[in-house]
Amino acid sequence: MKTIDFCVDAGVALLTLNRPEAKNALDPVMADELGEQLAALRADASVRALVIAGAGGAFCAGGDVKAMGQGGPRTEAQRRDGMARYTRVCTELMALDIPVIAAVDGVAFGAGFSIALMCDIVLLSERARLCMVFQRIGLIPDMAAHYTLPRVVGLQRAKELIFSAREVDAAEALRLGIAMEVLPADALLPRAQAIARSFAGASPVAMGLSKRALQGSLSNDLHTLLQTEAQGQALAAGSDYAKEAVRRFAAREPAQFRWPAAA
Repeated sequence: MKTIDFCVDAGVALLTLNRPEAKNALDPVMADELGEQLAALRADASVRALVIAGAGGAFCAGGDVKAMGQGGPRTEAQRRDGMARYTRVCTELMALDIPVIAAVDGVAFGAGFSIALMCDIVLLSERARLCMVFQRIGLIPDMAAHYTLPRVVGLQRAKELIFSAREVDAAEALRLGIAMEVLPADALLPRAQAIARSFAGASPVAMGLSKRALQGSLSNDLHTLLQTEAQGQALAAGSDYAKEAVRRFAAREPAQFRWPAAA
């Protein structure tokens, strides 16, 4: 891989966006590599959690504007077809059954903000800055931002952030519910990895089922969600993990899953 680093340790994957000279801006090569890596990860049952970070003190500065101007003029159909690689990143990332944690340091602009919003948990460094920057260059948000942002901050605030293209600092992101925690920069990745390691001890069956149910929670009615819960609970209760968890509880042994103490 030319633009991302990927490693796995004890069931926890770390995916690092690695174009520090461009603040990890997303270009076609990075999008293709992300799509391939996420697809491979989705098929790897040994990985139980994923952390996404950026190299060089930045998360992702958004789309590579310089790359957008290369290759000469294109038709509307060509531009639409070119978006397929970015759509694939969204599809693969949001289809993961494992927990995904974004460790956001520095800038997360445009597509970088969108990537963070697709993660299950967002941790920010104190120096993080987020921005739906698209209006500044005459574009609209992409990479699922019109889907994720209103679900996180509400429709009116999502409109304000998109229309204004203003920056949001770490403290405001915490107040808006975009971030779960804000940490010093040197504590960011260790905290993300500690949470990911705790998920490695959780039930992969229950985790995947809960993620799927939550993703549909705002678009399904009560009856559908009750049926989803009933079916999912039947599957989870029959898993080897659940049987072992019940045995440990009866024997007063430590649970397999324990959320790590706050940093």
